[in-house]
Amino acid sequence: MTTRLTWINHGATAANRTASFPMDEPLEEQAMSKATLPSPGQADRVFVSPALRSRQTAEMLGFDAVLAPALRDCDYGRWSGKPLMSLHSEEPDNFALWISDPEAAPHEGESLQQLCKRITGWMNEEMPLGGHVVAVTHAAVIRAAILDVLKAPPASFWTIDVQPLGMVRMTHDNRRWSLRF
Repeated sequence: MTTRLTWINHGATAANRTASFPMDEPLEEQAMSKATLPSPGQADRVFVSPALRSRQTAEMLGFDAVLAPALRDCDYGRWSGKPLMSLHSEEPDNFALWISDPEAAPHEGESLQQLCKRITGWMNEEMPLGGHVVAVTHAAVIRAAILDVLKAPPASFWTIDVQPLGMVRMTHDNRRWSLRF
């Protein structure tokens, strides 16, 4: 049984605009009124991260989505709400460690390795059910899924850019996941 999985990143937030680690924040007003919404097509199952920005995006898309705690954003710990540029000056060694070591969590949150393991587990739970699944979530979650499908090294995480309202499609043919363009 084939499973089609469409990932949708939430709409733009203040954290996107300020290049900050996000908190549980709403979509920006512009994102809600002027956005060109993606069209994932009909879905058999729709899941959404518990974060407000993801729930608002699912609602904008007209989905009655099921909350999926596994689709939550990476836990950025004490860095939540902080701009990336401030971390470069305040904690340069910790920031460099987090970027270079997928097992590191100097922010006292979730490591990238933990994030990737969580998302791979969720994908493997959905795969045997088949049909078209839509997941409205976060850029970090989508990057983790892409790494899994490509069997790419963790350092590749930082080379994947997922824009607000970006959409990525994958399929599973009972043997393996594939990116679909």
